[in-house]
Amino acid sequence: MQRSRAGLRLAFNTRCSPSSFQGASPEIWPTPSSLSAITREELSISYLGTGVRLISDANQQLDGYTVLKTLIVTDTAQSAPALQTWKLTLAYDGTEFHGWQVQPGERTVQCELQAALGRVTGESPLPQGSGRTDAGVHALGQVASFTLAAPIPPENLRRALNRTLPPSIRIVETRTVHSAFHARHSAVAKTYEYRIFRGAICPPTLARYVYACSWPMDIRALQTSARLFEGEHDFLSFAATDPSLATRTLDPDAEPDPRPLPRPDFQIEPPVAPTIRTIFSSAWEELQTEAGPLLVYRVRGSGFLHHMVRNLVGTMIDVGRVKLNAAQIPEIFSARSRDAAGPTAPARGLFLLSVEYDEQVDGPQIHV
Repeated sequence: MQRSRAGLRLAFNTRCSPSSFQGASPEIWPTPSSLSAITREELSISYLGTGVRLISDANQQLDGYTVLKTLIVTDTAQSAPALQTWKLTLAYDGTEFHGWQVQPGERTVQCELQAALGRVTGESPLPQGSGRTDAGVHALGQVASFTLAAPIPPENLRRALNRTLPPSIRIVETRTVHSAFHARHSAVAKTYEYRIFRGAICPPTLARYVYACSWPMDIRALQTSARLFEGEHDFLSFAATDPSLATRTLDPDAEPDPRPLPRPDFQIEPPVAPTIRTIFSSAWEELQTEAGPLLVYRVRGSGFLHHMVRNLVGTMIDVGRVKLNAAQIPEIFSARSRDAAGPTAPARGLFLLSVEYDEQVDGPQIHV
């Protein structure tokens, strides 16, 4: 709470006791009859109490008032509403969006969500996503965080946002969390899923959400290659090679090395490569659905590089089609070159399935 002190020239009605000014012992003297008309300052000073108004040094007829010398008034400003940190879980069909992140002239999920928050609450915080999904990539469990001053119940916010958002974006859950929570920085694991349709003819209702691939496939070779990605590895060979890499890190979520620059005579261990990631699980599953057979790849890891999952899938498809041997995957890691790995699988088959957080920051904020 902020407090301010101001020296004011005041007049108060003599029927009001000067003791109403807490902590003030003003010197009082009679108003001279010579005071004549002035332009009164139109200021609201309701905190000064009944019968009090601000006057200037010029003359004014103030019958029945007593003038105070400069009075020090302590103004207890009203506290601004406390900002609450919000966690939103959302799902979206990424087909019509140019990815998650706001981009000039493009329709993105982040932009749509920010605009919806503005319409519902009158505030327009920029929601921070757990990851920047590419154009055409879908989500079943994307997470966004932001702060709001508006005191709105979580369920009301969820309903209001879903009423104003396009049907291709749905808010699944809304809740307030600890103030330290950040959708991207607080994440400890993410799970992605890639879906391949194996039938001869892909139904039009499914075509936006799968990669139709009916070629003969060695499923055992696929499973073998998937397990080789588990553990900690340098995934540089599976990261996107963008023209913009000269001006940004390979990992858009990477934090700068916090260590100070060393003196010329001081040795420190080299920084961890920004392309090293830990994969906790990596596996394929065959599913039979009403629409036809599906191959589903599910991967859970500490984090993922740009296009990493799609490049893993493209490489494994080459293994399944016997264009590449699973035994070559360690060599691809060692090469640290995008040219050594397989092609990038289409975006439409990829889903961000879920994001995991530490309970210490994912819980509600406790106010003391």
